[in-house]
Amino acid sequence: MGDILIGVCSWTDRALVASGWYPAGRRDAEGRLRHYAGQFPLVEVDASYYALPTARNSRLWVERTPDGFVFDVKAFSLLTGHPTRPSALPAGLSADAGEPRVLDEVWARFTDGIAPLRQAGRLGAVLFQFPPWFRPGPRAETFLGECAERTAGWPVAVEFRHPRWWQTEQRPTTCELLRRNGFAAVAVDMTQTLPSSVPPVTPVAAPRLSVVRFHGRSPAWGTGSKEDRFRHDYTDDELGEWVPRVRSLARRTEQVHVLFNNCCGDAAVRAAARMRSLLAAATRADGPARRTS
Repeated sequence: MGDILIGVCSWTDRALVASGWYPAGRRDAEGRLRHYAGQFPLVEVDASYYALPTARNSRLWVERTPDGFVFDVKAFSLLTGHPTRPSALPAGLSADAGEPRVLDEVWARFTDGIAPLRQAGRLGAVLFQFPPWFRPGPRAETFLGECAERTAGWPVAVEFRHPRWWQTEQRPTTCELLRRNGFAAVAVDMTQTLPSSVPPVTPVAAPRLSVVRFHGRSPAWGTGSKEDRFRHDYTDDELGEWVPRVRSLARRTEQVHVLFNNCCGDAAVRAAARMRSLLAAATRADGPARRTS
């Protein structure tokens, strides 16, 4: 049985900071991360999607967290084909992803930015979350192959947001594509009432890692404000649906990362803590996993 690590998708989310979850005296940048790392063994860095990470910040993250703490890092927007603000790019570069010079420089900056995490053995995965318009087909396969070349030697996890990738007839082809490129698959929990809903399947494409990301079940997914899209308090029944799925993933991979992205107030950290309790109860009932934390 593989390790199960649980965390949330950002320890710096403004709604979380404003919720009062961080105690007095631990609300500066260093204090927040140290407090968070005392509660969970895993976190996702989502700021790296909006701005290129820096080696300085990565070194500070390593220094401020205990041995064994793991960072999953979300790929910068331009690297996954999302619209990118010109102000987020290094000086002198345009947001033209079709210009090789731009992509080469952005890849180089991203690589340098996460290097301290890799060198310290603290990089859990780089998350490539592709946009809803990224659908199965030859162009997508070529793009994924280019990503694999750029990320050779990295732990990479891929989240598809177009539902066709994980529909029944496409699923074996998707798994094989990820496996061929050395990428781990990301399972998703989200509302199932929309045409864009990704089914709650739990594919395994790499023996080392599986990732599960909980986006909440708001029907406003894809519309409205960020708070509208991610506002959801998971119930025990909703989390309980995933306990056997997560444990099944842990039987098939060395490590499972369970991350909560329902970032509205302290909803994500509460859900993460509750999922930890439910998994621990299942472990006591059925036999131990190596680690659930």
